[in-house]
Amino acid sequence: MSRSKPSNGLRRLVDLRERDVDRLTAEVAAKQAVRERYLGNLARLEQLCDGTGASGALPPVLSLNCAAYKQNVMLVAEAHRADLKLHEADMALSQQALQAAALRREVLGQVHERQCRELRREQDAGEQKRQDELASQVWWRGRS
Repeated sequence: MSRSKPSNGLRRLVDLRERDVDRLTAEVAAKQAVRERYLGNLARLEQLCDGTGASGALPPVLSLNCAAYKQNVMLVAEAHRADLKLHEADMALSQQALQAAALRREVLGQVHERQCRELRREQDAGEQKRQDELASQVWWRGRS
């Protein structure tokens, strides 16, 4: 099987897979940034809850207000934790997709490299054959 150049279609497919990996890498990085924001927000909510102190030492009306505030902050924090768990599950799926895309890109890259090596080997063999034939002709002409 003689080829004059490596498959442009395969090269294009490798490039597309590379773009896919880049896109998924950016997606995972963005999701990691969102995760960090979630964690920061949770830390601030916990500080708000801890910062209100004990409500039993206050007058009854302020004590009720403080308790309601703490309860609402804890509810918001719990909702935030639930959202964070969902987001982390989504991140895990994105990371799996990234790993699969990177593997597909690597496999196609190896196939492309193998085709290029085979083409170079065929070209080198053809060049060697031409050189041998030229040397044979020179040798035969030198004998005459």
